[in-house]
Amino acid sequence: MSKKMLIDAAHAEETRVVVVDGSRVEEFDFESQTRKQLRGNIYLAKVTRVEPSLQAAFIEYGGNRHGFLAFNEIHPDYYQIPVADREALMRDDSHDDEDDAPVSRRASGGADEDDHDHAIDDEDDDVEEELARRKRRLMRKYKIQEVIRRRQIMLVQVVKEERGNKGAALTTYLSLAGRYGVLMPNTARGGGISRKITAVTDRKRLKSVVQSLDVPQGMGLIVRTAGAKRTKAEVKRDYEYLLRLWENIRDNTLHSVAPALIYEEEDLVKRAIRDMYDKDLDGIWVEGEAGYREARDFMRMLMPSQAKKVFPYREAAPLFVKHKIEDHLAQIYSPVVPLRSGGYLVINQTEALVAIDVNSGKATRERNIEATALKTNIEAAEEAARQLRLRDLAGLIVIDFIDMDEGKNNRTVEKVLKDALKDDRARIQMGKISGFGLMEISRQRRRTGVLEGTTHVCEHCEGTGRVRSVESSALAALRAVEIEALKGSGSVVLKVSRAVGIYILNEKRAYLLRLQQNHGLFVTVLVDDGLRQAEHEIERTELGERIVPPPVAYEPDPVFDEVFDDEDEDEEEIIVDESEEDEDEDEAPRKARSDDDRGGRRGSKRRRRGRRDEEETAEDAPVEDAEAEFDAEADADGDDEESRRRRRRRGRRGGRRGGREDGDRAADAYVWTRPRVPFGDNPYVWHDPEALEARGGEGRRDRPERGERPERAERPERAERPERTEAAERPERAERPERSERRDRRRGRDRQPAAETPIAPV
Repeated sequence: MSKKMLIDAAHAEETRVVVVDGSRVEEFDFESQTRKQLRGNIYLAKVTRVEPSLQAAFIEYGGNRHGFLAFNEIHPDYYQIPVADREALMRDDSHDDEDDAPVSRRASGGADEDDHDHAIDDEDDDVEEELARRKRRLMRKYKIQEVIRRRQIMLVQVVKEERGNKGAALTTYLSLAGRYGVLMPNTARGGGISRKITAVTDRKRLKSVVQSLDVPQGMGLIVRTAGAKRTKAEVKRDYEYLLRLWENIRDNTLHSVAPALIYEEEDLVKRAIRDMYDKDLDGIWVEGEAGYREARDFMRMLMPSQAKKVFPYREAAPLFVKHKIEDHLAQIYSPVVPLRSGGYLVINQTEALVAIDVNSGKATRERNIEATALKTNIEAAEEAARQLRLRDLAGLIVIDFIDMDEGKNNRTVEKVLKDALKDDRARIQMGKISGFGLMEISRQRRRTGVLEGTTHVCEHCEGTGRVRSVESSALAALRAVEIEALKGSGSVVLKVSRAVGIYILNEKRAYLLRLQQNHGLFVTVLVDDGLRQAEHEIERTELGERIVPPPVAYEPDPVFDEVFDDEDEDEEEIIVDESEEDEDEDEAPRKARSDDDRGGRRGSKRRRRGRRDEEETAEDAPVEDAEAEFDAEADADGDDEESRRRRRRRGRRGGRRGGREDGDRAADAYVWTRPRVPFGDNPYVWHDPEALEARGGEGRRDRPERGERPERAERPERAERPERTEAAERPERAERPERSERRDRRRGRDRQPAAETPIAPV
């Protein structure tokens, strides 16, 4: 199949580059004008803060945030130490270079082909290990607060892009990448060969080429994988280009004031030609006149012999549409990636890692489950390696393969994945499939991922992928209103989304009414389409006094007095339903028995009243006896539930319901009235009080009027009263008058007319 490089530069806002093999997209890169790449840029920066706890410094270089410069990324040239110490330190480094060079060359010759390059694409891993060893030695000898000062000027390079809340990672060990080599202007390393070049003949030839270039002392040059088959003239031309570039950087630095941009990495069109172009490509097609001219000029400078392979695209149909690339690129934004056998991958990016789940899906063509799992896992390994390049997934990556019982099948899947990752330009470390079917991979972050560069966090779910339900959002808003109600009465305006507002007005109107009744808070619900479903706003329009909600209202059971004192007879008017006159007289004995069974409390009350009556004058005996009989009648009738519902009281002014004795009453707090007793069937005829006095004798006239009734003497304590036996003091039932006679006597309607003289009707 033919391989092509397609560059879409029709729009200045975004440039896209793909490498296709037939109809399959193998490489993809993009660049947005609003989010240009910072990695590789060189800045003249200034130290703003030295942090001993982190052994790092924060650098102001001109970006959105301050950069992070670790102590092991600071070159000894920037140490604020005496000149003699710095020279001695540099001499030690030069001696280390001479001693380690043969070892490094031998190690490079026997390198495994599966090892991967340095962060600068194809940099030698031995150089990285050597630099790390030097940095550790320097860190053991010095501390950053001892050698670095605030406001110090440095020349730094961005090695990691800004991401989220993290600033860019910086280094003072500079490197300039060309087509066939990488120049390190302040790393005294000499020459080196990429470990990806494994052919012994190529390594020997390239080593002689590098030695013939006469690299200046204090610099280093690494031959990249792309220069493996190149001639000495091509490698030398690329090296001279990098030297001229470094001289320009030095001149710009001398004429700049920190913070300032000194060198900007090539744009996407130039980087694609420099890093992705291969002689195996049939050609480069560029859509957009400006992009075409830039690609042609850069190819003429870098590889003049290959400039004829750059073609402009001027057809009516867009370049990516004609080659059916748009559908493949749209799939990058989907978390689900289908496989040929019917299975699929699910890719989820989180803050900690990237999770790739392998599912068999509709793959059912194999003879057993082990064969199905093996075939699906092999396809998943190839597709996962491709998706890592297309989406530029970096950091920690975990692939959850389908469980397989045989260990050799796991080794097969591991080998397939390792072979698929060989062509990846990022540095990758991979482990083995664990007992849980998981494989861990660490991949270098080369650029901003597709999703990060072309998308933003969802304004509705805030990146969680889930939105709060209408019911939950409504309840959250009402809880906030209730908290506002505790601050005091008044009026508030609740602003919610349309769906939440409709739910509150339809389902929670009674709740808003209770808030108004209990707290005095009037709530107005307004719909704001600018709010998200889970958002709400509360605005208080009026503030009143704080209202303490009343206790929960309830209907208690009615409470009736079971004991009536003689004072209650003077203070109350008891109206009895006329239907009681028709009750059977046999009810009296049954009620009396029920009264006897209730215990001694009411009996003791009656006996105490009897003793009080005996202490009064003898002339009061007839009237007081009648009142005692009426009291007993009321007690007996009060036990009946039906009579209890019919009885109504008016004008209570005494008694012990409140726990207060009669002696505690104020003399002028009550007005004493005499009960009115009708005479006969005429309700307008009443007993003459003078007749009652004549019947009661002279002692009756000596009794003070009710309104002038003196206060009762204090009663003796309960403990001083003699013990009584209920059976001994209770009168026999036969001695009680009949109920009908008592009722007639109470109403003044004796069946035998009394000898009293009635008064004329009023």
